[in-house]
Amino acid sequence: MICDFGPYVAGVSSSCFYSKLKFFHTLMNVHTQKISIAGPVGALEVALDAPTGTSRGVAVIAHPHPLFGGTLDNKVVQTMARAFTQAGWTAVRFNFRGVGASEGVYDEGRGEVEDMLAVVQHAAPTGELALAGFSFGAFVTSHVFARLLAKRPVAKLVLVGTAASRFAVAPIAEAAHEQTLVVHGELDDTVPLQAVLDWARPQLLPVTVVPGGGHFFHGQLPLLKSLVARHLR
Repeated sequence: MICDFGPYVAGVSSSCFYSKLKFFHTLMNVHTQKISIAGPVGALEVALDAPTGTSRGVAVIAHPHPLFGGTLDNKVVQTMARAFTQAGWTAVRFNFRGVGASEGVYDEGRGEVEDMLAVVQHAAPTGELALAGFSFGAFVTSHVFARLLAKRPVAKLVLVGTAASRFAVAPIAEAAHEQTLVVHGELDDTVPLQAVLDWARPQLLPVTVVPGGGHFFHGQLPLLKSLVARHLR
């Protein structure tokens, strides 16, 4: 079978679609630079993907739960990274403590916030900064955003599949709502949509709901990428 690896078109055969998805994951990995930086409790594994041309800034992206297979290679995390690089940002993914080549052990979110802050300080000590996270990573990202808000501007915030039913997600300051994108699947059975709406409602924070979407957006990653890309324009 021959597949056209041009832009995704609705209606393409499922076999062709998954061949495309595998191709783009491979392409990202080919151009990814892996480095190790000093973290709060030891080395942290970091993956860098640069855009074509001049970078608009740095986007630091956090992965899902370390104890349930979450890594910087998670497909949702890679999808967000591609959206950022194609919009002109340098995408920085990293493994939390105890994952992959990162040293340390899981710390229920407390230490993971410090891990992400260390990556931000290393990769983007100055300049334009964006933060993003998926699931547990979105919970961590919300607290990193809250910590940074008084110290420096964050141009974009992207929270996907936010683990509001399992962790105390930090509220998003009203002044930051315009630069914030919250995306959740309608049929998420890991983090029910209702939990995210209950978190967002008191803040009057909009939530973009993907109809029929599950926690990992199986079959809907191109749509997720499009939503993030549109937010970054």
